[in-house]
This record gives sequence, structure tokens and C-alpha cells, in this order.
Amino acid sequence: MKILPRTNFTGEFSIPGDKSITHRAIMFNAVAEGEADITGALLGEDCLSTAACMRALGATVETDGDRIHICGAETLRDASLDCGNSGTTMRLLMGLAAGRGVHVRLTGDASLSSRPMERVAAPLRLLGADIATEGGRAPVEVRPARLQGCRVETKVASAQVKSALILAALGAEGETVVCEPLLSRDHTERMLAAMGARIRADGCEVHVRKSGLRAADVRVPADISSAAYFMALGALRGETLCRNVGVNPTRAGILRVFKAMNVQFSLENERTVCGEPVADIRVKKSPLRAVSFGREWMPSLIDELPVIALLCAFAEGESVITGAEELRVKESDRIATTAEMIAALGGDCTATADGFVIRGKRALEGGNVRSHKDHRIAMSGAVGLAASARGGEIEDVECVNISFPRFYDLLG
Repeated sequence: MKILPRTNFTGEFSIPGDKSITHRAIMFNAVAEGEADITGALLGEDCLSTAACMRALGATVETDGDRIHICGAETLRDASLDCGNSGTTMRLLMGLAAGRGVHVRLTGDASLSSRPMERVAAPLRLLGADIATEGGRAPVEVRPARLQGCRVETKVASAQVKSALILAALGAEGETVVCEPLLSRDHTERMLAAMGARIRADGCEVHVRKSGLRAADVRVPADISSAAYFMALGALRGETLCRNVGVNPTRAGILRVFKAMNVQFSLENERTVCGEPVADIRVKKSPLRAVSFGREWMPSLIDELPVIALLCAFAEGESVITGAEELRVKESDRIATTAEMIAALGGDCTATADGFVIRGKRALEGGNVRSHKDHRIAMSGAVGLAASARGGEIEDVECVNISFPRFYDLLG
């Protein structure tokens, strides 16, 4: 796809629903007592994989536009589950299956099959789960086993690891305490509490006891990870307003970066929807300055790092980002592919073992970008080309369907 440069980019945007919340709303309601409607859902390929897996386990999941109707199956059946490209689907289902005493085999596409799964399997085994991986990766087999609650200290601040443990703990005897080194996104804790789970968060610790769930309607806010691309274009080329965006503090790290980079933004019409803080985010063209940050910021902005690094390429001075080694095990090695993308646009970015050193140029020439079939790289590249001097082309653009099926339509 060819992206032409724009000297001015102004508009209001309705961003698709939050991917993390959609995954959880489908999965949790599919094992709850009763029926629920999910509105504003994201029906990209990843969330459709979760829907298909829950149907295979015995739940009724019907989709209609951005609405999903679910009738839960309190007793799940054994199944072989294809998780497609979705790491969230596979990792959360490992915990869910372990806690529900079913026998499942989890597979995925080539990309998902290359990603590490022992980071979830190993802590689940501390509860007594019977899980086998193939060389630490998919396919993953979960067999019925009796679980016993205990204290688990995770090695990484990962919402996927934490959520898998919480879901297993709902079926374990006694209390389970999950302790993270840093607080990761807390959508699981918020939603399960609203559905009747015996769960309590205390800083970086989550206390969970065996409990059932009641179905609950969910109105999904717009995904700040998807809004980030249009917010970035506002900062670079004009003024953008993204409506109904989730601004959960455990997800809104990009706003912290914006403050440090001198980005002019404001939160308007702030409110709470289904337990999640929501606002309209307005961003205006700003003289960007370099920024440096490390591991303590990562859990709240890991998905936005490619577009944040791109903004740094347009900023005055040298930016240093560290503690981001988690990017190495995403849909692509996002440290390598982000650095390659910025270089292809004419920027100056050096990849390090755990992040980037980016020397800003204020203006980038443009060029041709390879997405490596990674949706975050494709969308960040599109932003860079639109803000560049001459634009260029992106290869393998269809990968955006994983999280943002209408991205190019809205950009147009």
C-alpha cells in the first residue's frame, strides 16, 4: 500500500474496542452462569480466535457487528483449540483450562508457535497444573489435575501470565496470591470482581479464592493502543480527537510519555464505563523533545512502543528506551523491526538488547517499510510515512486485521 505525505492531519476518530477487554469479556462470560451482551467489541482476527475457542469448549457465542451475545457453559468439554495468531487467547486459556479440569490441546499459526509458553506453564505448575509444551512453545497440552492455591511470584510483569494464574486460581483449593515485580494491566481483576469472583488486588499482589462467575454485560471502551496511531499523527501534523478511549492507568503509559515529550494533549468528557475509566483524547501538533525511560514504565505501554519510538525519531535530541526486552517475543522481534522501520523512513535508530537509542531528526524523508506481518509495525510505519517528506509503501498490510480491521479506511 502506498501512503502519501500529509502536511496537515486533522480529524475526529471512533477507534475500535479494546482488544484486551474484548478477549476477557468473551472468555469470562463463556464460563459464567447466565447470558451477557458485549457491545463495542473488537472483532479482529485475534478476538475471533477467542470466540471460536470458547464455542469449541461448549459456550454459545454469537457475533453481530460489534455486538457479541454469549450464553455461558459452566461445564466445559475437552477440545483441540486453534488460537490463530493470538498469544492472549493461548496463554489465558492455559490457565482457564487448568482451573476448569478439562483436557485441551492448544495450537496456533507459525508466529504464535514460535513464542514462549513456558513463562505461563511453569508458574501454573506451582498450583499443580498438568501442562506440557513442545520445547517451551506450542502446541500446549493441558490435562485435568487438582489445583492447590499458593503464593506465586512471577518473573515478569505480564498481564497474560497474571491472568492465566488468576483464572486457574478460580478452580484451586484455598487462596492463591499472585505477586508481580511491577503492576501490569488490571482488566482481569476489574472484570472478574464485577462478575462475582472472590478476588482482591493489593498493589502488585492479587489474592484469589475458588469461586464461580455470573455473566455480566460489558461495554468495551476504545483501545488506547489503536488510538495511539491517530494521537501520534495529531502530535506530528495537526489535531486529532479520539473518542471513548479507555484510560485505565495500567494501560495509559503513552500519556506519561506524551508529557515527557512535550506533546500537547487533553482528556475531555472523563467518565467511568463498566468499571473502566474512559475519556476523549485531544492531541495537537507539538514541538517534540527527546525522552528517556526504562523498565518501570513498560507494563503500561509495551504495545505502543513502536509508535513511541517513531515519535522519538521526529523529536529534538537523543532518546533512550531501556527495559523493553519483552518486545523480542511479540508477533515479530519488535526491537529489530521497529529499528528497521525507522531506518527505512530515513531516521536514526540503534537497536539495543532491551530497547533503542534514537537520534531525532525533526523531519524524515520516507521510504518503503516492511511490516514483517506485524500489525503494530505496519500501523506505525503508516504514521511515519504520512508524516514524512515523500511517503512510501508498506508491504504485507493485511496484518492490521489482527487488531484494527478498519485502520486504513480511517487513515484515508
